[in-house]
Amino acid sequence: MKKIKIVTILLLALCSMGLHAQTATEILRKTDEVMYSPKDQSADVKIILTDKRGNRQEREARYIQQGSDKRLFKFTAPASQRGIAFLSLPDDVIYIYLPAYEKERRIASHVKNQSFAGTDFSYDDMESKPLAEEYDPVLISQTDEVWKLKLVPKPGTQSDYSRLEMEIGKDNLYMRKVEYYDRGGQKMKQLENRKLKKINGYWTATEIEMRDLQREHSTLFISNNILFDSNLSDDEFTVRRMKQ
Repeated sequence: MKKIKIVTILLLALCSMGLHAQTATEILRKTDEVMYSPKDQSADVKIILTDKRGNRQEREARYIQQGSDKRLFKFTAPASQRGIAFLSLPDDVIYIYLPAYEKERRIASHVKNQSFAGTDFSYDDMESKPLAEEYDPVLISQTDEVWKLKLVPKPGTQSDYSRLEMEIGKDNLYMRKVEYYDRGGQKMKQLENRKLKKINGYWTATEIEMRDLQREHSTLFISNNILFDSNLSDDEFTVRRMKQ
């Protein structure tokens, strides 16, 4: 009888774990759907870099995105940064263009952890790709407002992060906060999506802040003139277009 009870308890526990994991996977997939639901999107971006002494630098950029796997981000001001561009394409293809060298460069997988143009975003952070493709999620806690997931890189995924811990709003399934942990298990960066708005039926964050906790440095993106479903052409997401 005791053996039967023990087996029953173990089976119930395993079932519970399976449902738990399935729930986390569904949450992450739905979040990806919300984040990448527009056919395309574009915006003007004001960028504010702040160091640990409170010194600020301001930049301006333009970004366009198509679906979940194409993104072009290009600086428009100041003159020292104008023309620097980042292009993310399917199959983990990333290009960077530096006008001073008049030549594009493809970013290798092993250097995707490097900073993009002095911001607190790495090339990996800037890439357009659904999280469910690269991470296995586990639901670690929840409140009435948010789910908190732990995301661990899938086997074979190259990442400098040992895990992510993410808060997702229950009201709109939009990602609110992400904590990034290095391979030693130390929290290294933190991202916050703020001032969420629904524009033409799509949820979006009009402010995104990435903080480097080790350097005590932050990068704030403030988006304006946000447009969705403008029928952007595939030709907009090419190396030739990136250099223009």
